Amino acid sequence: MLNKRLADKPMSLMTLADLSTTQIATLIKLSLAYKTIATVYRTGGIISRLPKESVALIFNKRSTRTRVASETAITALGGSALFLGKDDIQLGVNESLEDTARIIGSMTAGIMARVGEHVEVETLAQKAGVPVINALSDLWHPTQILADIMTMYEILTPAEQNPLSRFKSSNTPERDAFALAEQIDPLAALQGKKIVWVGDVNNVLNDMLVSLPRLGMKMAVAAPQGYDKVDSRVWKRVEEAGTADQILITNSPAEALRDADFVVTDTWISMGQEAEKEARLKAFNGFQVTEKLCQESGAKPDWKFLHCLPRKAEEVDDEVFYGPRSHVFREGENRKWTIMACFASVLVGRDPTDRRADRNLNLRSTLFATWTI
Repeated sequence: MLNKRLADKPMSLMTLADLSTTQIATLIKLSLAYKTIATVYRTGGIISRLPKESVALIFNKRSTRTRVASETAITALGGSALFLGKDDIQLGVNESLEDTARIIGSMTAGIMARVGEHVEVETLAQKAGVPVINALSDLWHPTQILADIMTMYEILTPAEQNPLSRFKSSNTPERDAFALAEQIDPLAALQGKKIVWVGDVNNVLNDMLVSLPRLGMKMAVAAPQGYDKVDSRVWKRVEEAGTADQILITNSPAEALRDADFVVTDTWISMGQEAEKEARLKAFNGFQVTEKLCQESGAKPDWKFLHCLPRKAEEVDDEVFYGPRSHVFREGENRKWTIMACFASVLVGRDPTDRRADRNLNLRSTLFATWTI
């Protein structure tokens, strides 16, 4: 079985740069459908696509939203989550990463990995023989951006214009929700909207840069001098996509925030950068997101705020974070539905009907018709 899995070269998700815009839209449709089903049935209306399967969650870094979202999503899909923290296994300690990957891959249906250096999750994907989803690396954070896209769609789309608002209780909830979701164009609402990042250049921003401009959005990034360099591997993907002209990078928050529809920030001090705290706080003085800063900079009157969490007060003040512009808790919840969509698509494979009791619903003809491997 191990040799067969290694030969199959299963699909993995490292960054949204690897997905087409159609594939991203499909994942958002599926996420919206799952969330809608849960509003009526909780998770009872979701078909088990991972029955009696185990999924390894290899987390070298602590987590709240990603861990809870992943474990509950796997449970909803009928599987079991096997959490493996940095002190639980010999990942790179007394055993090579490749050897650990091969063993874990031989015993599980897939791996969700939250690591340090990106090469670690790449090695897992190359050697495990099962699908691997990047839950975070120092270079990319794809599942966070899926939640951001889903949240922006919900913000921009009135309920009466969302086909899923017509979803009702029935004997075939998943089939009905998928059929309604197929009528959604989740990217249409994003066209021409401007999203502004105010803060440090990091993995979250990296996945935004390689995805949101391809989806029709304009981007502006404001970061202090010395903290504004985009990794060459990321910018290469931007140039390959032909979207560099849709991105402004500046040291001025005021310049970036002009005409903003969405304002986003993140931690200024990532895990492992604690020794730089004093220097970073000094460098980022003037970059705190506030009503005053956004208003004086010419952001749209109805601008909205997002943050991947956890938040610190120096990044955004309480008035914005807890005010009506903020959608951070909806954004956090949407981590579950988008991660569930990733599991259903990547772990189960192109045709999820292989692992479900009701085989009458041919998902290949609906949402998964656009998912190619």
